[in-house]
Amino acid sequence: MSEHELDQGIDSLHRALRIAGDSHAGVLRKSGEPYFFHPLRVAHMAARHWMDFASVNAAILHDVVEDTPVTLGEVEKDFGEEVALLVNGLTKAADEKLSREALKAETYRKQLLVAIEDIRVLCLKFWDRIDNLQTIGALKPEKQSLIAEETRSVYVPLASHLGMGYVASELDALSLNILYPRRATSYARKVAELRPRLEAPLRKIRSELNKEFEHHKLPVLLKDRWRPFSIAAAKSMNRGFPTLYTLEIQVDRTMDAYLALGLLHRLYPPIPGKLRDHLNVTSQFGYLALKTTVQAGEHRMRVEITTRKLARFNEGGVLAPGFEFRRANFEGLTRSLLEGESAFDTESLRLASASIQVYTPLGETRSLPEGSSALDLAFDIHEELGLHAFRARINGQTRHLKSRLMDGDQVGIERHDTPQVLPKWLEWAVTPRARNSIRRYLRSRVKDGPSNGS
Repeated sequence: MSEHELDQGIDSLHRALRIAGDSHAGVLRKSGEPYFFHPLRVAHMAARHWMDFASVNAAILHDVVEDTPVTLGEVEKDFGEEVALLVNGLTKAADEKLSREALKAETYRKQLLVAIEDIRVLCLKFWDRIDNLQTIGALKPEKQSLIAEETRSVYVPLASHLGMGYVASELDALSLNILYPRRATSYARKVAELRPRLEAPLRKIRSELNKEFEHHKLPVLLKDRWRPFSIAAAKSMNRGFPTLYTLEIQVDRTMDAYLALGLLHRLYPPIPGKLRDHLNVTSQFGYLALKTTVQAGEHRMRVEITTRKLARFNEGGVLAPGFEFRRANFEGLTRSLLEGESAFDTESLRLASASIQVYTPLGETRSLPEGSSALDLAFDIHEELGLHAFRARINGQTRHLKSRLMDGDQVGIERHDTPQVLPKWLEWAVTPRARNSIRRYLRSRVKDGPSNGS
């Protein structure tokens, strides 16, 4: 960025602060704090996560169109199309003819349509939702629960799809604290009791590791990571330290990560079957690290090794500089959600939040939701192939189209000359793309039926 561009960006930031400050002046949130504090915090989170001036300005202005007399046209005139697009994506849909639920669904659709054009709108929505969840105490319990449930069903899986695993964990933990306050309190108490007891052993482990790495002239950064509250974490908390704590080791280069792994395993014996190499084979949403579990004295301990650069990817996902965002996969997901039978297919989104990778006979990789069938793969490749699918060959064996696929399967689809679609296919398919195509075909066949018979 040139000095002139930086000056322009700072000028636009001052204008956004002035307009939003004046527009929200005198307005208080239910908690009693000035409303303007909320967009300021959202903008701060955006800036901390590598977002540009347009995004930060949109964060500052994100509620002015919805809550004040400022119009979207005025935003565009003052800040340009880019900021106006983001503000529009963050503004709730408004239609007096629609019910509250219909408006909510329309707002989701609007956000996703803008996100296909500019993914930053969803990232800004995550910061907005995090701040709202952190300051939700003044709302009625029923309203808090609705917001928390919406967050878990919509925004947590979307954050995961964008590689923003830490953001997804934060949204999930904040929501679960609202939905299960007693379990959350019990979990926090357990971690709070455990941490002081482990302070001395962890200090010794870090000292031994630093000494080993220094001896081999390998610069590292050691970071403690305590597991945030989740249903899975609460269920496993009685298993203690190994399930609640991870030591993160950051190095400078990928080659150093493997050297650090070797030194770690020489110092502390690894637990068989616990090593995962997600530097060469990226995890389902782009997480990049070596994962292992070691026996450090009397403590079994999870360790993740990554580079400083990849640590930014792991934290910021699509926002991290240099992150290779699988835009085509995300656009395919969002478009299939928008084409669903319901206004917004949250069940399909939940299914898509856990994925598998399968291979075609030519070696092409396809990502599908966990639990997908061979039929889902056929429609994922092409709608015509799905409609004409006859049976599948999975790892060389002939299988039925309803057969569920496993991660790493090689799958070929045999096709028939004419469409073979049956109503029971709706029970075999889980992906929105497959189900939507099957429904469309069945409806068209019903419509064409009388004319064909006349």
